[in-house]
Amino acid sequence: MNHWIIAPIVLPALVAPLIVLALRYDLLLQRVASLAACAGLLGLAVGLIAMAGEGPPQAYLLGDWPAPFGIVLVLDRLSAMMVLLTALLGLGVAGYAAGSGWDTRGRHFHALLQFQLMGLCGAFLTGDLFNLFVFFEVLLIASYGLMLHGGGAARLKAGVHYIVANLAGSTLFLFAVGAIYAATGTLNMADLAVKAGSATAENADLLRVGGLLLLAVFALKAALVPLHFWLPTAYAAAPAPSAALFAVMTKVGAYSVLRVYTLIFGAEAGSSAWLAADWLIPAALVTLAVGAVGVLGARRLGALVCFSVVASMGTVMAGVGLFTERSAAAAMFYMAHSTLAAAALFLIVELVSERRTRGDRIAPAPQMRHGELVGGFFMVAAIAMAGLPPLGGFLGKLMVLDAARADPAVWWIWAVVLTGSLVMVVGFARAGSVLFWRVEGEPAEGLSKPANAPLWATGAALAALAALTVWAGPVTGYMEAAAAQLHAPQDYVDAVLGAQTVAARALP
Repeated sequence: MNHWIIAPIVLPALVAPLIVLALRYDLLLQRVASLAACAGLLGLAVGLIAMAGEGPPQAYLLGDWPAPFGIVLVLDRLSAMMVLLTALLGLGVAGYAAGSGWDTRGRHFHALLQFQLMGLCGAFLTGDLFNLFVFFEVLLIASYGLMLHGGGAARLKAGVHYIVANLAGSTLFLFAVGAIYAATGTLNMADLAVKAGSATAENADLLRVGGLLLLAVFALKAALVPLHFWLPTAYAAAPAPSAALFAVMTKVGAYSVLRVYTLIFGAEAGSSAWLAADWLIPAALVTLAVGAVGVLGARRLGALVCFSVVASMGTVMAGVGLFTERSAAAAMFYMAHSTLAAAALFLIVELVSERRTRGDRIAPAPQMRHGELVGGFFMVAAIAMAGLPPLGGFLGKLMVLDAARADPAVWWIWAVVLTGSLVMVVGFARAGSVLFWRVEGEPAEGLSKPANAPLWATGAALAALAALTVWAGPVTGYMEAAAAQLHAPQDYVDAVLGAQTVAARALP
């Protein structure tokens, strides 16, 4: 076994308690430890990308207990990509929080950040449904603290809504894994892939119930309509660095759908095959439409960015819901691009709020400090999120549209994606013209001079978007290989269970 596979979970799991227990009274050392850990995590993620590209999936059996009885982690191209995306965001958020002073506005910011990274990496690497639930809870508990960081009545109220919605999701998750375990006697994903297709009629019904409950949980995490209600309020109230990191949390729902419904409920699942296919496309298209209308009607920049995240998840899930190799590759590419774009936009909200007398309200106000630079940042990020050329969002949407050509709902998908993109362009153009062109009055004297570190962090996020566009060819090739691996689940099963034991694991 390759022990590097567990390192992205162990590293933040060790650094977080170190910060709480040994460095809690020294902010400088907390920053150094957190930044070093995030840089180390990024290095590990790059190494995992190289490992995943060398061949089939690789399994790591904790304690060397054989699957499906022990805890198992699985590295493949998809999980390696998501760990890399998480590490990039983690390093950027740690640098932003340290440079802007956000980590001084509450306690334990860097420890919570490390726990959040641990939960995210664990969710992407686990090969067991119950441990997916465990890592969901780790990242959610950490996100509660990060969201409430800095205090305030509005943040506390939004945090309560966020917590209640996610606790409901966690309860459904437990019901789902209970039903699936009752039907199959296992929660190991590879073992479930073997047993799902040979379940008896009675057990198959129970398995489908568990699968549909899981779909509801993942739809809640991905903010699909009508389960999106928590996101605009929660993310708009969260601190800028926390919201930027939360940009990847909705992608956990998309990742989980890709993983579970191609591996467990894929073509070999008998009567449960492609369980989510009939539900995802309509929900994704409605989500895209609702998000685009929200962008057009938003009165604050924070709300506009939140609804753009909802719209982007509609596009991602439209690609996921087609359940083909081409659509999966398109969804992965757009997922990576939209995550970086959303993170940059959340940081831009903070830049605007600190430099205007009217905060992030989309209304005329006096000239802000660094207005030309911040306006340029906003234009680039808006182009990226709306899916306009020349940035990669345009390529991602083209790939989704191209993948939909063979689907019966092709005209609905094309119409909603293209119309939604147009509406988002109008919404972003309206907000940008008001914020950066309609200048009224003299600059206020009372605003404190904002730090420059957030400008650098935002510029770095936009540079990552530009790099993704420049290297779109190699990145797309990687995504296509990841999609092919995802739609060949037998390699995953063999890596976890061993080829010689697969036949023996089927249900009688």
